[in-house]
Amino acid sequence: MMTFIVNYWWTIIPVFVLVFYRLFFRLFGIIIIPEDKIGLVTKKFVLFGKSELPPGRIIAVEGEAGFQAQTLAPGIYFWKWIWQYEITKQPLTIIPQGKIGLLVAKDGTELETGNILARKVECDGFQDTVAFLTKGGRKGRQSAHITAGTYRINTFLFEIFTVDMFTVNENMVGIVTTLDGMPIEEGNIAGKNVTGHNNFQDTDGFLNNNGNKGLQPQVILAGSYYLNPWFASVEQIKMTEIPIGSVGVVISYVGKEGKDLSGTDFKHGNIVSKGEKGVWAEPLGPGKYPINSYIMRVELVPTTNLVLNWANARSESHQLDKHLSTITVRSKDGFPFNLDVSQIIHIPTTEAPKVIARFGNMINLVGQVLEPTIGNYFRNSAQDSDVIAFLSSRKERQDAAKKRISEVLDQYNVNGVDTLIGDIVPPESLMKTLTDRKIAEEQNTTFETQKRAEITRQALEKETAVADMQKEIVKADQGVLIAERIADATVKKATGDASGVKISSNAEAERLKVIANADAEKTKVLANAEAEKVKALANAEAEKISVTGNAEAEKILAIGKSNAEAYKLSVSAMGGDNFTKLKVTEAIGRERIKIIPEVLITGGGDGANGPISGLLGLQLLEGITKKMVEDGGKTDEKKK
Repeated sequence: MMTFIVNYWWTIIPVFVLVFYRLFFRLFGIIIIPEDKIGLVTKKFVLFGKSELPPGRIIAVEGEAGFQAQTLAPGIYFWKWIWQYEITKQPLTIIPQGKIGLLVAKDGTELETGNILARKVECDGFQDTVAFLTKGGRKGRQSAHITAGTYRINTFLFEIFTVDMFTVNENMVGIVTTLDGMPIEEGNIAGKNVTGHNNFQDTDGFLNNNGNKGLQPQVILAGSYYLNPWFASVEQIKMTEIPIGSVGVVISYVGKEGKDLSGTDFKHGNIVSKGEKGVWAEPLGPGKYPINSYIMRVELVPTTNLVLNWANARSESHQLDKHLSTITVRSKDGFPFNLDVSQIIHIPTTEAPKVIARFGNMINLVGQVLEPTIGNYFRNSAQDSDVIAFLSSRKERQDAAKKRISEVLDQYNVNGVDTLIGDIVPPESLMKTLTDRKIAEEQNTTFETQKRAEITRQALEKETAVADMQKEIVKADQGVLIAERIADATVKKATGDASGVKISSNAEAERLKVIANADAEKTKVLANAEAEKVKALANAEAEKISVTGNAEAEKILAIGKSNAEAYKLSVSAMGGDNFTKLKVTEAIGRERIKIIPEVLITGGGDGANGPISGLLGLQLLEGITKKMVEDGGKTDEKKK
């Protein structure tokens, strides 16, 4: 022990001095309270005067023995003898920023029946304990609270709890429920509106104005609040947003009973002024509103054209038609088939409160009016017609449906803009029959079209061939005209030259004319035959052969006529005997006929008149006749 003291004397001395100092001051009744503390005094006994506390009290106000209400502020105090007073140095109470201090009094007057919070008394923020107890401060949880700061609070009397400030976030609204106050009036679901409590931060202001405990109609908006959680609880909900193209019809469950503004003709609910209980006559426009959803409800009503689809595979973004499905109807001839329908409606802003007062919400409007009205209309309409007639009269039925459904919706303060029939799905068996029939009709139409096209093509080819032949016909006509003019010129020339020649020259001219005419006729016939030949090729090969044969016959006939005319002219020019002699001579020379026999038999008599002359003449005549007969036969064959 001595060794320890010797080695650590330099640390023991300060401790000894401090203990001695305190003991010295305490022995002489001196107490020093630092600046960051307060002194809590406990009196052990009383030498003179009242010594016992009143019944139920634990804090001495008048100097009784026990915990003293009076505290010691920082400083030096005398006559606080160690044997009579116990001094507890307590740190100051500090409430940080963003916090509030809640206090529970351990002593004071008893709380009134039905209250859960002790009402506020003026006691310098709970720092004047004597004032709190003498002015009627009550024990228990205190309605008042202390905000951020430093306090000299007697912790013998008060127990302090630190809690966070309450914050309402952006785009949120705080729904307040108070835990103390007057009971809510019978028949109401929320308390009445109370002013003077600074958004429920002044608890005593709310209670002093007879505020009701329970759900409050007032809300608090985004921000931070000094709310006593023993007095009020807050639930945050999103602000009510009304999009563009819609209005919000407010249904209030609180407020005074107002006068019905809907009129005597409307018997489906009360429409009242703003702030009264019922359906407000003035809807809310697009925007955000701090609506207390526990005491009022906002029904969105679209004021733009609203499309509802009776179709299995299609639903609009508003989802009001998500439970609607394709309508199944039955035709007059007993066929069931499916029908898709779209209905466009419009609810005016001024009529929106009546729609909500009548139906409660838009879903009920669809389910109670639109769905049965449209479904039954088309079922009844389909029973008056067979499937084919229904399909063929779709537009007329759509117009009739629009008119009838609009009349029905007008009775419910809804405008029917249009009714549209979508897909119609007839029975598969019937559709197959119709499809086969339609395909047959289309094929028939296709065949008829092809037939007309073929006829048109043939007519085109015929006209093209005729147009092509027209050039040949014109060319042939021009050739005939040229030949005729050449023949005429030749004839005229021959006629002019024949005026100064002999009869033989005239005969030659006539012969040339006949030949020229024959050539012209031949050219004309050939040209006509060629034209007919081209034309016949466009029609048929048989016609070509016929025309060609006729043309050949015409040619032979023309040549025969020409020869006959030439013989006639020669006879006329030379005389019958001379022409005969000429032809006999030509025949003898051409055919090499022997006119002198190889054996000459002579007789008596005159040489000219004798038997030899007669025989010679007879043989010569027989040969010429035979030749002419042969020539005549060939001519007849050519004529045939």
